[in-house]
Amino acid sequence: MLIGPHRFPGRFFLAPLAGVSDRPFRTICRRMGASFAYTEMVSAHGLVHGQLQTQSYLDREPDEEPFAVQIFAAEPDVLARGAAVAVEAGAGIIDVNMACPVKKVCGTGAGAALGREPRRVEEAVRAIRAAVSVPVTIKIRAGWDEAELNCVDVARAAEAGGAAAVSLHGRTRTQMYSGKARWELIRAVKEAVSIPVLGSGDVWSAADALRMRAETGCDAVLVARGACGNPWIFRELRAAELGQPRPPPPTRDEWIGTVLEHVRLQIEHRRRQAPAEDAAAAERHAIRELRKHLLWYTRGRRGGAHFRRDADRLVTADDVAKLVDEHFPPGSASFDLDPNYRGASEDAE
Repeated sequence: MLIGPHRFPGRFFLAPLAGVSDRPFRTICRRMGASFAYTEMVSAHGLVHGQLQTQSYLDREPDEEPFAVQIFAAEPDVLARGAAVAVEAGAGIIDVNMACPVKKVCGTGAGAALGREPRRVEEAVRAIRAAVSVPVTIKIRAGWDEAELNCVDVARAAEAGGAAAVSLHGRTRTQMYSGKARWELIRAVKEAVSIPVLGSGDVWSAADALRMRAETGCDAVLVARGACGNPWIFRELRAAELGQPRPPPPTRDEWIGTVLEHVRLQIEHRRRQAPAEDAAAAERHAIRELRKHLLWYTRGRRGGAHFRRDADRLVTADDVAKLVDEHFPPGSASFDLDPNYRGASEDAE
């Protein structure tokens, strides 16, 4: 699998997820077997103006190569200038978000709104390609709504502008994240362009990811919400790519070890972001940032509801360790998956 000069060992990537795919989570997913991971969505305006919060999104592991930064803006010149800042900071791939459905993003003409006009898409890609020497990729949606399914035209426009790859989330902007992703449109885009096509949407399990590849012929699969709380999905996918037996689900001890490692990484991440902040304040901030991940990790576990009920007690890393031990003690059934949980039947296969 190639994007520009970059060769990837596998075809299952962590998707760019706003507020989620920061350095700690990317690190964990890559260790589990993700072949590649994008940053969360970064404002090109923020990069151009040197905003500290925006620049913090560029924090990465030394071995994270190529480093792929996803940017957003409506104006081609701002996207080009923001891309140049990201490349200066070490980005080896620039991805442009033309898929975000959120009103405050679309209202500026960015995100999914930018993807409404193929001409603007081509102009944006051309402007960025003129500004940076690294591959430029885009992420788009099926279209704005059912009356405006333009993903094939947009993908062709991006290719004409010099894009190295295109990712398609098979939902329209009006669907947001509801309804069903239309995988047949991923196949249609794949058949329409000669650059790599990455598929996204409704990948909740390793079986879903493998089925998407088989049904659409896409070059790679972006795993998004299916990885939240379950980075082990990448371990399963890597084993499948290597022709190895499906690995067992994580044991209680492995699961706890990963949760606590995520806590440690999040605290370190915060300390790099705010070096002047005292250690206790940095730890509190990190645990607040991590809370959504902690809730996801407990999703589907018998003891998860009780953990989530008490999650507002979490202030420090010790608090997390104590609450995990309290609600998922050794030898209890609380760590078992609830049989009514969506992923329980597959995990038990």
